Amino acid sequence: MPYIGHRSHHSIALAITLALVSTAFGEEAAPDLSGGYHGGGADCCFGELLPGSSERASLWWASSGWKISPTRKLPTSQGEAIRISAARNEAEAAQLVISPQSDLRGLSVTPGDLRGPSGALLPAHAVEVLRVRYVNVTEPTDPTGVVGLWPDPLPPIRDSLEAKGGENLPLWVRVTVPKGTPAGFYSGKLMLQAENWSAEVPLQVEVFGFELPDRMTCTTAFGFRPDLVYRYHGLTEESDKRAVLAKYWENLSDHHISPYDPAPLDPFVVDWPKIEPTPEVRPEVLVPTIRWSAWDQAVTEAFERYHFRTLRLPMVGMGSGTFHSRQEPELLGYAEDTPQCQAAFTAYGRAVQEHLREKGWLDEVYVYWFDEPDPKDYEFVMNGFRKLKEAAPDIPRMLTEEVKGELVGGPNIWCPLSVSYDHSSAEERRKAGEKFWWYVCTAPPAPYCTLFIDHPATELRVWLWQTWQRKIDGILVWKLNYWHSEPAYPDKDHPQNPYEDPMGWMMGYDTPLGVRKKWGNGDGRFIYPPEAAADGKPGQPVLEGPVDSIRWEMLRDGIEDYEYLAILKRLLESKRDTLGAKAAEYEMLLAVPKEITGSMTEFTVDPAPIESRRVSVARAIEELGGGEKPSEPRP
Repeated sequence: MPYIGHRSHHSIALAITLALVSTAFGEEAAPDLSGGYHGGGADCCFGELLPGSSERASLWWASSGWKISPTRKLPTSQGEAIRISAARNEAEAAQLVISPQSDLRGLSVTPGDLRGPSGALLPAHAVEVLRVRYVNVTEPTDPTGVVGLWPDPLPPIRDSLEAKGGENLPLWVRVTVPKGTPAGFYSGKLMLQAENWSAEVPLQVEVFGFELPDRMTCTTAFGFRPDLVYRYHGLTEESDKRAVLAKYWENLSDHHISPYDPAPLDPFVVDWPKIEPTPEVRPEVLVPTIRWSAWDQAVTEAFERYHFRTLRLPMVGMGSGTFHSRQEPELLGYAEDTPQCQAAFTAYGRAVQEHLREKGWLDEVYVYWFDEPDPKDYEFVMNGFRKLKEAAPDIPRMLTEEVKGELVGGPNIWCPLSVSYDHSSAEERRKAGEKFWWYVCTAPPAPYCTLFIDHPATELRVWLWQTWQRKIDGILVWKLNYWHSEPAYPDKDHPQNPYEDPMGWMMGYDTPLGVRKKWGNGDGRFIYPPEAAADGKPGQPVLEGPVDSIRWEMLRDGIEDYEYLAILKRLLESKRDTLGAKAAEYEMLLAVPKEITGSMTEFTVDPAPIESRRVSVARAIEELGGGEKPSEPRP
């Protein structure tokens, strides 16, 4: 698993100055909690007032790419409806904000059916309304963040709501367009009801004339801790664990994220000959028998039902480690340099490789056995890769490190920290057929795109445009449900409540119990446990799925943006000869405009440039026949 705390992260953080923050975000970068978050502070107007507003309550809407504080001022622009656009098999969202003059009690929001072209229907159940919940940031991650309430969790609405007078109540309106939905504009309403008050809000959805695939082009690899799910949900029975894990896998699938291990309850089992590890044992007898059945079934489901892109392959006998510490390789009690260890590892590696070849999964797996090596570790790392290449040359080898001359010939998937990616070095390695992923974690902080709660919502979405811009194949994050740090919360009866403490506190690296060192607000945490399991002490098993977050949604939007660009590129490649001069216009759309990101530290905190470019790419896909027909002009 990735261990956060790389030797270079601290030097990176120290090298970043407030001047660079100003470069990235402009002079109004810091959130003004009296009125709003990044992107212009209290005086920056975004969103539109909606029909249905009254003296009792103002209604307005804004893009999902804004973080709306409880006290942000009302917009001045007037709109006709909440507007959302999506391809078939895509989820997109906007925010409905209720700003009452006095308390609204017993508030409910009910979507209706949306009617489209020629009587086509987008059913009410395709529209979800989630609550935008705030977490209290008491210690900012870096100079971009500030103390105060930041929106992040998106819990489902179980009961009626209360909207407090003088405060904003944002709601997340998410539309998932089913496959096969005809292209065009669909209109419907959201019905709002409270004590002595009601209103209707128009909702308009444009369905583009093409469909996103179930499996995205961009590779993802995210760490996941099932033990925390079992602990927080109070799960002890295997049947309950399986039922809840299935709900988590559905959620990851919906967001196009692949966990490292999609089969935590179904590992393959390796049986070795029963021997005493003595020098007299003949190496040729050390051949394992591997029981694949349960693992094969789980992995088949992972790829075919959940459409995961990758999985991390366990590889015994290589050792492991990080820049902080390492475990020396051994197998069956034999040291690495013995003929018995070498023979056993070769037999194991070949058996695994040939099984994967038979199943057609060689391109979907990767070995990730050492994390963030220091130069002192390079010889150890290369020795491990040499062994793996000899035993199983066709199994992909991934390393979380930038290109270094001493490491060339080891990994064939390079995964540097985003700030450490060097494009010229990457281009050289691509010529050798090697791939590139990259990652973010506790580093880099501002002014780069980050995963932190107390940063602009656009950052994770922009990160995927930067990924496309640099021809990077995939993204990695060390954990997605890091809800609890044992050093920060050593009392086993009182684990961390991620709704009450948003900080990702350090663990591992010999961190003593009782010590709190910050990694960043939201680091390693894109999803939350259900609210009923928030404190990790439910009275009975909680059999619900996870709670989404704004950052989780932005990550999905970025992956889907990447897919739009990939679809357009494939269409252009297949039809270029028939397009003439028009091909150059489409080609320009594959470039990332500086209005979205001009460099790693220059990017938009306003979602509008992203959304505008996305629509332009969608129109091009439609024109090139990416779907049944282009949408008709906006009414």
